[in-house]
Amino acid sequence: MWLPRARAEVFAFFADPANLARISPPALGLRLLARPAPMRAGSVYDFRMAWLGIPLRWRAFIREFDPPYRFVDVQVRGPYARWEHRHSFLEENGGTWMEDRVTYRLPLGPVGRWAHAVVVGGQIQTLWAYRNRRVGELLAAA
Repeated sequence: MWLPRARAEVFAFFADPANLARISPPALGLRLLARPAPMRAGSVYDFRMAWLGIPLRWRAFIREFDPPYRFVDVQVRGPYARWEHRHSFLEENGGTWMEDRVTYRLPLGPVGRWAHAVVVGGQIQTLWAYRNRRVGELLAAA
């Protein structure tokens, strides 16, 4: 997604864990559980959310942090067997290209693959469509 903002500004928005709730669908009920410390490598953030209607906690660990170019968060507790989210920021044409790459796997092997095909894959697509729309609303106005 291209945003008409400076890379440092776009990076700062995404590096504030409180903004995650602002760009997540309301149905997730995502809520940061503690006042966030500034993000850095090694930071840990705890969230409460509902996944498929089931209340749970999500703990994210910031594995890599290289402002204003990129950061990587990984789930250390939550609904996935694996979740790695790479955020990259490239300044170009007076704005910033923001790229997300998520690698994930559901638990329970074949049952998890079935759940992905039937429910979770669509849920993730809906989540990302909402997120992109909200990011555009919040950051696209120059």
